[in-house]
Amino acid sequence: MTTTANDDGPKPATAARIYDYFLGGTHNFPADRQAAQILLQAAPILPAIARVNRAFLRRAVRFLADSGVRQFLDIGSGIPTVGNVHEVAPDARVVYVDIDPVAVAEGLEILEGHDGATAIGGDLRSARTILDHPEVRRLISFDEPVGLLLLSMLHFLDDESVYGPVEQLVAALPAGSYLVVSHAAPAEQDIVESSMETATTVYRSSTSTTLNVRNRAGVERFFAGLDLVEPGLVWVPQWRPAPDDPADFADDASHSAVLAGVARRP
Repeated sequence: MTTTANDDGPKPATAARIYDYFLGGTHNFPADRQAAQILLQAAPILPAIARVNRAFLRRAVRFLADSGVRQFLDIGSGIPTVGNVHEVAPDARVVYVDIDPVAVAEGLEILEGHDGATAIGGDLRSARTILDHPEVRRLISFDEPVGLLLLSMLHFLDDESVYGPVEQLVAALPAGSYLVVSHAAPAEQDIVESSMETATTVYRSSTSTTLNVRNRAGVERFFAGLDLVEPGLVWVPQWRPAPDDPADFADDASHSAVLAGVARRP
């Protein structure tokens, strides 16, 4: 039986379901909405950040699909709703991976009938377990280019050990594969920086995850040994903007407080 947002019993807040709420989704619980409201009071820009991050996902997936990628491994995917990978690239094979079992259950329910897409439980810090998962092996061929998506999730891991698993995942990809990353980063404006600091405190107190902002050098490190495609590592609205993008942060992309980049494995 899958677990849905209508099930009885209290559910603790998670980053995945708070993100779903910010995107206007319905797969969230009272605790998520309560935490989201607290976050909104501290950092009202968060829904806009969620929107531009999801728009970046759409642009990046289109770019990869146009480059010949037909399979995607989306780690830290949250709940696959509101314009996610399997909708942007309907002919591709997609494995969504998340540490939250409710997000996985919700994902399996949403993906019912989609033979080329599934959701599994997994922790990026256990990269080998993800790579060896039967559903990953069923849908993802590591003899063909893979799109590895790590969007808006690496900032929920706060120690140096996160770089090793990312390197392990990238090492498993064949040449011609891509790594896609979006990551919270320090903004130049004091008001944005203050909002992000407050949001970090709320995440720590309201969920089982933490929010940890890395500077540009810390984010660039995830792309070590790869070839960044143009325009490189930029504020998320600046990465190959498209006509259907949301208008958020049109005046100053740095207000998004999220860096994004796509890199190819040579």
